[in-house]
Amino acid sequence: MSFRIQNTLSRRLEEFVPLEPGHARMYTCGPTVYNFAHIGNFRAYVFEDLLRRWLKFKGFRVTQVMNLTDVDDKTIRDSQKAGKTLGEFTAAYAQAFFEDVRALNIEPAEHYPAATGHIPEMIAIIATLLEKGYAYRSEDGSIYFSIDKWPSYGKLAHLDREGMRAGVRVSSDEYEKENIADFALWKAWDAKDGAVAWDSPWGRGRPGWHIECSAMSQKYLGSSFDIHTGGVDNIFPHHEDEIAQSEAATGRPFATYWMHCAHLMVEGQKMSKSRGSFLTLRDVLARGYSGREVRYELLATHYRAPLNFTFGSLDAARTALRRVDEFTARLAEAAGSAPAGALPGWAQAAADRFEAALDEDLNVSAALAALFDCIREGNAVMDAKLLDAADAAAVRGLFGRWHGALGVLEKPAAAVPAEVLALLDRRQAARADKEWKQSDALRGEIAALGWLVKDTPKGQVATKA
Repeated sequence: MSFRIQNTLSRRLEEFVPLEPGHARMYTCGPTVYNFAHIGNFRAYVFEDLLRRWLKFKGFRVTQVMNLTDVDDKTIRDSQKAGKTLGEFTAAYAQAFFEDVRALNIEPAEHYPAATGHIPEMIAIIATLLEKGYAYRSEDGSIYFSIDKWPSYGKLAHLDREGMRAGVRVSSDEYEKENIADFALWKAWDAKDGAVAWDSPWGRGRPGWHIECSAMSQKYLGSSFDIHTGGVDNIFPHHEDEIAQSEAATGRPFATYWMHCAHLMVEGQKMSKSRGSFLTLRDVLARGYSGREVRYELLATHYRAPLNFTFGSLDAARTALRRVDEFTARLAEAAGSAPAGALPGWAQAAADRFEAALDEDLNVSAALAALFDCIREGNAVMDAKLLDAADAAAVRGLFGRWHGALGVLEKPAAAVPAEVLALLDRRQAARADKEWKQSDALRGEIAALGWLVKDTPKGQVATKA
């Protein structure tokens, strides 16, 4: 089956055909490392992870680049408030980001370039734009891109060219749609930047935000690549500016497909610190939810539909995952060590529906419906004792493949604490001596520490309760 995606550039569903057969190259706008990433950010990162996983499921080799913005207006401002160098300040939040990524079982990208490590590449693009006449130098020594020189400016956001104000300059990294104007490629140093500056042919200064992604995507993916992703808030100005400066510099199309996920709200409201609805992943985990449950909640709504993140829906995610875990545990018990046979007809039908759904612009809601129909029918077959070991092993394998696509169907392995391991050793010795009373008492102690013990032919197995 073909894989179709909604292309923001054309506003149409299009079949995915990579520039290089069998190889999908994608660029994802990563975090600005000036604070902990919030769950709205992670909605985008989980969507991009689903896209990555589904491309791999379809047999594509994937090269993904996710940038780290470690120099911009916000990182400079907040590092100065904290009394730290820019590098010290951003390194701590970059480390926190990777910890959060692991908690959500987001697969690592092939490249995580940091903006400060690619200043020469940015200077080279700016020099090309100046040479070609698409950029100019302002009175203070900053370099701006002239949107008047690029007639296709606005094609991604579908902007009205009549409303554009050529010659009006915007030096801020982020600005609203009504401020359509020439944007900064290089910002001449001023006192607000403190020690943050690099030498360039135009004097000391620093890059604008938008040029960073053009430089890093070209270095790792080439001047043209397949998919560029982000949140809808990135469409303008960031992605629009990326297209203009990249295509003007190279004379080639930038990205073939653009995919954007919709906004996330919290309890029906836009995230706001003053209303108490601004949530980082760490805020949610501190309330007793797991990264797996948060991932399910962020994943289960189609990426182009707005997501209302609530703690009630997190509870529903916990219930849904419990159903998955109970079913896969039944499958494991029914399969034993039997080799997998062919999928039973009801499971094959679910597999076909699951794949057809994700092939249609990552329709995860329909894919999950197929998954839970499979659980319902499988439980009915097992209740009737009509599922043999080979069939159970085949269905178990299917859920393993689905986990590869969704990244949420299997419990993350938890490290067994030393205290629990010591109790397990004592319990094993008690069972060997047929001290059943003591064995049961030790099971209770282990349970009190939050672990369950199951006796199997291969010995004791401890799982987190």
